[in-house]
Amino acid sequence: MIPVQLEIQGLYSYREKQTINFDPLTAAGLFGIFGAVGSGKSSILEAILLALYGSTERLSDRGEKNSMLNLQSEQMLIRFIFRSGKNNTQTFLARYEAKRNKKDPERVDPASHIFYQQSGSDWEAIDTKAEDIIGMKKEHFKQTVIIPQGKFREFIDLTPGPRAEMMKELFGLERFDLSGKTGHLLRAVKDEKIRLETRLQSLETYSDEGVKEIQDQLVEAQKSWEKSLSELEKLEKILKTQEKLQEKHEAWQQFQKSYAELQAQKPQIEEKRQIHRDFITAKTYLRPVWNQLQELQKDVEKYRVSITDAERFAVEFEKEIDRLQQEETTLRQKNQDRPKREGKIRDLKKVLEIQELDSRFQISKNELDQILPAIQTFQAKRKDLEKEILEKETFLQSESGTDVNQLAELKNQLSSWKDLLEQLAQKEKLISQFEKESEHVENTLLKLRHSIPSEFENLDKWQQAQKEVINSWDEKRENLLRKSGLHSHAHLLEDGEPCPLCGSLEHPNPLEKSAADRSLREIEQKIGQEKEELEKILLIRQQLKEQEIYLQTHGENLKRNRSEKSLLTEKLENLTSQLSAQSIHQKDELEAFIAKLENQSQVREQNLRQLQSLRKELDQIQKQLDSSQENLQKAQLKKENTLTAIQSKKEEIKDPEFCKSFFSKSPEKVEETILKVERDIEIAAEELESKQKYLQEVRTKATTNLADMKNFKATLATVTSKNKNLSAEFEQLKAEHGFQDEEKLIELFEHSLDAEKTAKEIQNFDQQVALVKSKIEELEQDQAVVSFDQAAFEQLQSDLSLFKNESREIQNRLTLLQEELKNTNQKLEEKKEQEKLLAQVEKRETYLRELEKLFKGSGFVKYVSSIYLRELCHTANQRFMKLSKNSLALEIDSDNTFWVIDYLNGGKKRLLKTLSGGQTFQASLCLALALAEKVKALNQADQSFFFLDEGFGALDRNSLRVVFETLKSLRHENRIVGIISHVEELQQEIGVFAQVELDPEVGSQVSYSF
Repeated sequence: MIPVQLEIQGLYSYREKQTINFDPLTAAGLFGIFGAVGSGKSSILEAILLALYGSTERLSDRGEKNSMLNLQSEQMLIRFIFRSGKNNTQTFLARYEAKRNKKDPERVDPASHIFYQQSGSDWEAIDTKAEDIIGMKKEHFKQTVIIPQGKFREFIDLTPGPRAEMMKELFGLERFDLSGKTGHLLRAVKDEKIRLETRLQSLETYSDEGVKEIQDQLVEAQKSWEKSLSELEKLEKILKTQEKLQEKHEAWQQFQKSYAELQAQKPQIEEKRQIHRDFITAKTYLRPVWNQLQELQKDVEKYRVSITDAERFAVEFEKEIDRLQQEETTLRQKNQDRPKREGKIRDLKKVLEIQELDSRFQISKNELDQILPAIQTFQAKRKDLEKEILEKETFLQSESGTDVNQLAELKNQLSSWKDLLEQLAQKEKLISQFEKESEHVENTLLKLRHSIPSEFENLDKWQQAQKEVINSWDEKRENLLRKSGLHSHAHLLEDGEPCPLCGSLEHPNPLEKSAADRSLREIEQKIGQEKEELEKILLIRQQLKEQEIYLQTHGENLKRNRSEKSLLTEKLENLTSQLSAQSIHQKDELEAFIAKLENQSQVREQNLRQLQSLRKELDQIQKQLDSSQENLQKAQLKKENTLTAIQSKKEEIKDPEFCKSFFSKSPEKVEETILKVERDIEIAAEELESKQKYLQEVRTKATTNLADMKNFKATLATVTSKNKNLSAEFEQLKAEHGFQDEEKLIELFEHSLDAEKTAKEIQNFDQQVALVKSKIEELEQDQAVVSFDQAAFEQLQSDLSLFKNESREIQNRLTLLQEELKNTNQKLEEKKEQEKLLAQVEKRETYLRELEKLFKGSGFVKYVSSIYLRELCHTANQRFMKLSKNSLALEIDSDNTFWVIDYLNGGKKRLLKTLSGGQTFQASLCLALALAEKVKALNQADQSFFFLDEGFGALDRNSLRVVFETLKSLRHENRIVGIISHVEELQQEIGVFAQVELDPEVGSQVSYSF
């Protein structure tokens, strides 16, 4: 997680919005946030925790938001932009907002907490929590990324159990809890074993003998099948020969039938042949001449009609031209008066303009009548407001204001009083709880010590004695195993023969296997019981060590809480003594005094708001008055300009007498008159142009008509001569080709006969007759075709069908035997495979039972957690030994407890809690950096961020220098380290930092060194 930007408003001392841009800070690798005590440095980390997890280190978001919210702010708003995900490539926004209740300002409404993800240039709301985005809970976040003030050594103070649990959650070690998976696999193996056994039971009937029996039956069936195929092949050859004869016989019968049908059609074909011959002759020699003759007759009639129409059109065109010439003369006279009529129109338009100006003059006059009373009203209101403002100012000057700083200070003191009382109650509760828990731990220790048998002085001697008992039973078992090895050769002993091992000729007491096995089982059972007893001793030892650590931890916590209670009591006494100087001795008196000051402040604020409202109203009245006076001047100027324009327009009229009657008419009437005259002028011009154009067209048509009439007469004489010659030629052709009856010839011309189709039909008929006759003669040459016996053929088909059925039955039986043999072989192979799988499953079941014992009780997870802690300790030592000048090193034992190796005292080990305050800080810093490094690798991030809020007050100057050099070296490891402190030496060493200062008026303010 890499911070980008943080906006804080209304949190603790941040009254106004402050924006902290982390990009220039994180770019330096090592940066600081400095400021005096109480300036608001630690509140930056509180804001980040609140934006991400909804609660801070000091206060939760339930019931304590009123203490987070600045006393002079109405809302608290935090916007935190950060990068996270793989290699910190995704950008997120966490927004946390809380507001005061409008009805009860002392109460804060439930907060709004939303996360957004950047998509392009937009932010999209997501339903995801910080645990999923960052990949860790708040508790782990405070121990690896942002370490709040006073929580730096929390990882060291954890007991082994919670520390191992933290490693499990932080690094996902639950994946090594394989007991559930092993149990699941074991159950699956058991189910598979039952399935295989059930399957093998169903395959018991399949054997090699069954396969041999089926193979013998298959050989017999194969012989029968081959014999049947030979007979069937002979019959099929005979049937094929008869089928060919049947086909030829049926064809011979069909051709006989076709020939008879063709002879019946022959008279119709001969008639069509004669008609086709006449049609072709008429069409070829007579039809073209007859067609030309018909066309010439039509042309003669057409030209006679055209000549008649042309003569009639010549008379009509002459009458039309006389009429159009008269109308043209009338329209030309009407258009000569146009200039005079257009002058009248211009005068009427001037009349319209003068009427419009008169209307404007009347409007200006009405505006003046309305503006003057409004100005008088505004002047009276201004005078009344000035008097009321003077009275309010005099009242406020006579009243003294409430000191805002004093009120804020008193509120802070009241809040501190409540917080101190609440913290004292919590401390008393914690002290009581620790006392009870210490008493419970002491009782548990007493019970554990009493569980040691009286014959042993301590737990070590009891454990040693138990180990000796187990060793003695192990020796007995080894001796018995050696004897059991000799038993494997006992069957080789024979009376009178030497022993193959020792050569003795006598064998008085040979070993018996059953007795040896029974003794071995008893010894192994006894060893198991003694080992369980040893496990019990080890468990008591572990419990004793844990309870002693618990007792020591509770003692330290009890001492620390009592000390903190004393400090809180002292702070409360100091606070009450300060208030006593102001004659305030009880919390209720302080609350009443604050309420009184707030009431005075509210009254003054109300008067100030009223005064502000009156001044605002006065300004508005003054603006309205200025606007009205400006409108008055504009209206007067407009009135004068309108009068001047009216006089000018009257002087421009050319015919005043003509326009005099129109001044009294409405503008619509005048406009209607103008449009009517203009339209009449346009219509007269258009009609003259149209009439002249139409006259020209009629004259052109008359000339064309006379020319056409002359051409029609000449063409008619030519066409008449051609018609006479062509009629003589047609009569000569009729006589030549034997067509005396002209009506029948015309009917033949109009006949719808398709000559080509008819010729083709006659040709096809002739070809078909020849073909059928030829086929009949060809088939009759084979006497077997003519004498074919259909009944004998059908009997042969029936015999062949019966034989095929018998052959098919033999084939089906052969196929069934082959399928049965194949299925039996498959089942036999499956049986062998299942037996092999069953042996593998039984072997896997044995292994899984062993694994189930190993993984039982999360033992493997604890083991892996110990490995992670040892690796963490090894990484931390690389820095811790440098900080301690190679005099100290960290170590973790099998119980996950931290120890210190003191090389100045011969490398002896001692508890981590024996270190001084400065050494403990160094150890905590090294462990925290190592833990952050592991988290960085786990999250696959290219950069990691580490924020430390610690005063560094426990370190001397040399240790502070070594720590600072260590922090600076982290920049080379692609780490970003932020430090919050008030130590001046650090501020001098770190060049890039943000400075936080507390301003009494506006709250905490953030500035930068760059």
